[in-house]
Amino acid sequence: MPSASSTDPDSMTPGESSATPRPATEEWFLDHGLPYFVVDIRQTVARRLSAPRMLPAIFGSVLTGALVVWLLSLDSGLTALDWFLGGVQISALILLGYCWVALRLGTIIGWAVRRTLDSLGLLLPLATRALPLLLLFITFLFINTEVWQVASRLDRRTLWLTVTIFAATAALFLVARLPEELEGHTQSLQADQIRLDCQGTPFEGIAQSTSDEELDDDDDIVIGLERANLILVLVIAQFVQVLLLSAVVFVFFLGFGVTVMHPDVVRAWLGSAGTLHPIFGVERLSVELIKVATFLASFTGLYFTVYAVSAGEYREQFFSQILRELRLAISARAAYRVGQPRTPGRDKSAG
Repeated sequence: MPSASSTDPDSMTPGESSATPRPATEEWFLDHGLPYFVVDIRQTVARRLSAPRMLPAIFGSVLTGALVVWLLSLDSGLTALDWFLGGVQISALILLGYCWVALRLGTIIGWAVRRTLDSLGLLLPLATRALPLLLLFITFLFINTEVWQVASRLDRRTLWLTVTIFAATAALFLVARLPEELEGHTQSLQADQIRLDCQGTPFEGIAQSTSDEELDDDDDIVIGLERANLILVLVIAQFVQVLLLSAVVFVFFLGFGVTVMHPDVVRAWLGSAGTLHPIFGVERLSVELIKVATFLASFTGLYFTVYAVSAGEYREQFFSQILRELRLAISARAAYRVGQPRTPGRDKSAG
């Protein structure tokens, strides 16, 4: 997490030195995973997302990925599919590294992880309420022959590709739904609510001393990169919660499989490919069991994401804390922008 004195040289306003501490309001945004709400950081990120910056980064990552895979294929004899998938993976990692540094993703992801770890006590009631019904449904798949046949035959790369597909689908579902919540909170923003939300924050004085007309002038409060930042924060925070729930399901199926799944039964289900690969010499704890537990845990994460966002009985618990933080962020932004220069026709990409 950036400290008050550790500012990015590219993100400093003219005349600001690296030793100049940020105002408490901007530090608050950084501490809450909202770096794009800070004017100078938002402008810097907008420049880094421009075509002259992004196109060389994308081209360089693709070229490097292709070169690395080509060098590896000289000795290992990779197939065309291996060459393609390996190149895509390496290129994606390089591009992710660029985005992590240039787009301040570490600040956003770090906040989401810390927030989830700090609220583990709230996650337990949710898990105890949601997991029983989920496990009742998923357990029938665990003792299904076809699931074992499909999952156990997946090689490591295909298994993780499947997990990635489930995770990407869940993330896309959240990205599609969360803007609706954002629009609802922005449109309902009122001066009294902004002052109430800002109590106890560095924005309290600004909100209290600002007229209702200025605080209610909510046109384009959250647009461009600010909007992307909010949605990204919400998606990552929810995603970390789902990841923890999926980990609980994974551990459950490992324990359940070791306890009730006899190796002879598993061999009968696997048919001609019924060779088990024990871990630490224990047949009941096999590679095949790990694959099935991983497959079902990732599927459970997708299922829980869709169900929790859609079903009313889980939606309140699953979203309530996140939505309170969403409203707080929007209110803080409304107060913060009062002290910022307003230019006609503000660039929506730069915020």
